[in-house]
Amino acid sequence: MIGLDVGGANTKAAVVDAEGRVRTASEPFELWRAPGGLDHAIATVVGRLGLEGAPVVMSTTAELVDVFESKAAGVLHVIEATARALPAHSLRVLTVSGELVDPARARAEPLSCAAANWVATARFVGRTFPDAILVDCGGTTTDVVPIAAGEIAARGRTDLERLLAGELVYTGALRTNIAAVVSEVWLAGGRCPVSSELFAIAADAHLLRGSLAPERCTCSFPDGRGTDPAHVRARLARIVCADPDQLAGGDLTAIAAAVHTAQVDAIASALRRVAARAPSAAPVIAVGVGGFLAREAAARVGLTVTEPRTLGLDGDGGAVAASVALSVLGRG
Repeated sequence: MIGLDVGGANTKAAVVDAEGRVRTASEPFELWRAPGGLDHAIATVVGRLGLEGAPVVMSTTAELVDVFESKAAGVLHVIEATARALPAHSLRVLTVSGELVDPARARAEPLSCAAANWVATARFVGRTFPDAILVDCGGTTTDVVPIAAGEIAARGRTDLERLLAGELVYTGALRTNIAAVVSEVWLAGGRCPVSSELFAIAADAHLLRGSLAPERCTCSFPDGRGTDPAHVRARLARIVCADPDQLAGGDLTAIAAAVHTAQVDAIASALRRVAARAPSAAPVIAVGVGGFLAREAAARVGLTVTEPRTLGLDGDGGAVAASVALSVLGRG
């Protein structure tokens, strides 16, 4: 059983065998640049698992990409691309109510399938940790999901409802625009506003701090360059309209620290809201490429963090948590 999670910037797949061994694959693909290329991205990532003809269960968050005139149109685009890419595979689609439905029903009710990946991860976690708070910090967003008695206890189901409830935080460890995280930073020369241009992303801050490994950066960078230190430093300097050699020795470190702190603050704020209505003493299950941010936020709120190693959601599995969950949930 293959779990497939189609995002707007990254397509991910995983398979979990009967012994609980996890294999994963991912393909960075910015859908808004070439919507017609999604078929190839899906075929590529699923093909890496080497399971021709295996059933596929899928979720999508790609419908929010603004190349689509509506979210419903985006869901339909993803479903059709998946069907074309995987003609030898049977397909089911996850809804926000937790059902796995056939493509015909998904086409008839596309909004019921929009942004449902968090449901898969929460349902999977709830099987082992019946009272918990899932904090899945990915490359773009962070899900904060209360689980009670093994069931999802979230107030929201749609993106809008979840934003209002503090269960969806638009901050992630990779693609988040630094200008959306901090409006000013402290430099040796004093308090400095940042440019609102897309010069650097969260990944730059975390690369500079050493909390993110280059191979985890499944994203493109604003300047089209890579993860080497010189390019990271140049992008971070640009957010205050400078080159690195125009800044004092500790300024870039201060910028990166400000980004880190602001992201932890945002996640901790949402976590406080959700924890207030979660089961008492519920542990935080922190997953995702930004799990380090989630763990620090939990510590700041005074919550216990339980590592999800027994679920296969550490390491590569944690970075594609919804795909891992879908692979298991699809077996029933």
